[in-house]
Amino acid sequence: MAATSLKLKSRRRFKKEWITSYLFLLPALAFFIMFVVYPMIHGIYISFFDYSLTNFKFVGLQNFKELLQSSNFHQSVINTVVLVLVAVPVVIAFSIFVAMTIYKKKEWLRSLFRGIFYLPAVTSVVSVTVVWNWIYHPNFGILNYLTGLVGMKPMFWLGDPKTALMAITVILITTSVGQPIILYVAALGNIPISYIEAAQLDRASSGQIFTKIIWPMLMPTNLYVIVITTINTFQCFSLIQLLTSGGPLYKTSTVMYSVYEQAFSFGNFGMASAMGVMLAVIIGAISIIQFKFFGSDVEY
Repeated sequence: MAATSLKLKSRRRFKKEWITSYLFLLPALAFFIMFVVYPMIHGIYISFFDYSLTNFKFVGLQNFKELLQSSNFHQSVINTVVLVLVAVPVVIAFSIFVAMTIYKKKEWLRSLFRGIFYLPAVTSVVSVTVVWNWIYHPNFGILNYLTGLVGMKPMFWLGDPKTALMAITVILITTSVGQPIILYVAALGNIPISYIEAAQLDRASSGQIFTKIIWPMLMPTNLYVIVITTINTFQCFSLIQLLTSGGPLYKTSTVMYSVYEQAFSFGNFGMASAMGVMLAVIIGAISIIQFKFFGSDVEY
């Protein structure tokens, strides 16, 4: 009888703790369902409709077919892919280089550099774009002033189809390196110094130490940084809206900006939702590939 009574008390205690735990989770769960899950499901739903301010008609896959035939959407996809292919490797390489340069410095100096590089990430996007708009200004910009010192003619960096996307990429890189640098500095601090000292005693070169010891032990951080940086680059929107509005000639338009344009400039919410669904599918597929490729060497 005593054992049975003890089991009943244990079950009641477990049930009470279970209910209490989920009650604490309920506000966050309700917020997540209301503002994340429901908009996602609703977005997928209306992507099958010709949905505007004056119309709501089921069209099936017609929105997706039109997107696949749209030259502007093709250009937006190409621009987005170029941003990812250029920005992500540069952010990773630069962040690791800076982290390896500063992580052995004195604590106050390391904190100073981390703060400097992280500053653009916490600064208002509007403030950042105002500064860069002045840097790229064709008449009064400091970039044209510096290039003029070496004999180059002034250029309209954000207005020339040949240079506009490159100019946006540079800004995106400078605003994306802050968090990776902080993460890499922390990860480098967790690598046992005895491993590196043993390799140095065996006369391993700096390149061998990096490729055989440091890089493999950075893989968990690499996986996170690569996936998050890729997703953030695919969702690049604010810089485009504030600096170029997708121009000139759609040369800086991204998929995310096209979603905004279709929804709020043209009032075509069904087409915008279809773009959002396709963007989510592309990001999901790339993330799976990244987890498959980089996650195989990660120990959880």
